[in-house]
Amino acid sequence: MTGIKLCGLSRESDIQVANELKPQYIGFVFAPKSKRYVTPEKAEELKQMLASDIKAVGVFVDEKPETVADCLNNGIIDIAQLHGYESDDYITQLRRHTKRPIMKAFRIKTASDIADAEQSAADFVLLDSGAGTGAVFDWNLIRNIHRPYFLAGGLESGNVGAAIRALRPFAVDVSSGIETDGRKDETKMAAFVAAVRKEDKR
Repeated sequence: MTGIKLCGLSRESDIQVANELKPQYIGFVFAPKSKRYVTPEKAEELKQMLASDIKAVGVFVDEKPETVADCLNNGIIDIAQLHGYESDDYITQLRRHTKRPIMKAFRIKTASDIADAEQSAADFVLLDSGAGTGAVFDWNLIRNIHRPYFLAGGLESGNVGAAIRALRPFAVDVSSGIETDGRKDETKMAAFVAAVRKEDKR
């Protein structure tokens, strides 16, 4: 079964919809420059509403390891997603402060980016086109990757089925593809989840 991550949730209504749709993961964005930014305090409030079988992922961009670890160790999130220029040395530092899972995002533009993802010290890797650009990258670049990965970048209900058929990723990650006017759209969220599950039944 393909995992589903609905990212950039920021409102109580987003969590309510997620609880109904039952994705494996949801995401909170802790990068202040993002339009989807939430504070750790707000994320903690939302996490308390989240169904216990859904993992909360926190998205950070070049944040201090101690700050990331605090969010993990205090139960605000279950997994940290590093979406900046964090190195394996950074991941080693972070692991000194927490035993929780770490995901590293990679912007895929060349074959060398794939090699970096394959060798990453993170527990999970996410392959994306950029920093939340909502654009699809060239999937041919990752057809031969051996490591399980989260696929992101320009996914929505109309193309996620083709992505799963072509690539068989461990999980798919969506944010802008389930939004209308910058807000999470319940209809689009449901359509995305349905499209993934339809593909898994083939």
